[in-house]
Amino acid sequence: MKELLDSLENLKNSDIKNLVNTRINEFAEIKNEAISNIFKELCFCIMTANCSADKCIEIHERIGDDFLKLTEFQLTNKFKDLGYRFPNVRSKYIIEARNYMKDLESLIKSNEEENNLRNWIAKNIKGLGYKEASHFLRNIGYENYAIVDFHIIDILARYNIINKPKTMTKKKYLEIEELLKKIAKKIGINLAKLDLYLWYLETGKILK
Repeated sequence: MKELLDSLENLKNSDIKNLVNTRINEFAEIKNEAISNIFKELCFCIMTANCSADKCIEIHERIGDDFLKLTEFQLTNKFKDLGYRFPNVRSKYIIEARNYMKDLESLIKSNEEENNLRNWIAKNIKGLGYKEASHFLRNIGYENYAIVDFHIIDILARYNIINKPKTMTKKKYLEIEELLKKIAKKIGINLAKLDLYLWYLETGKILK
């Protein structure tokens, strides 16, 4: 644990700190934007499961406002044209998610307790489990979430903090999330920032 904490402290005292803070501030702005922009971020998180983050960012930016208006058939074809890996099922999920835009907007504006909001998202938005729901909330400014993906699991396993799980159950996800909360507390940052620092340690990138 100490070795990882030292690495994180070194990052906190480097130029990477400015990049992390800038990205966190960008996330915070999205929560106060129109539901259309929040929904587009939801679409991004539906896209990212088992896909390259860099590729998803590129395709997401190119589709833009079309996430709000294309039919399922049109979105599927757009995904195919842009080389997206799961054009059929993810376009279906995104079109179905439009039905929940008003509910999602109401929940966010009502300052619903964060874990209740995550549970609602994971239950109602197809294609979003706990990991993707956490990703979405982190990306729209909720600072108490990290994304427990294979990058995070690999780095924790490499530092001998956890044994790499064979499968990711809800129980295991929440256990690792609690561990990340303890690490974040030890170095005096929130989970959202810790997530970005860990991602940088593993990939050398600050993405979203």
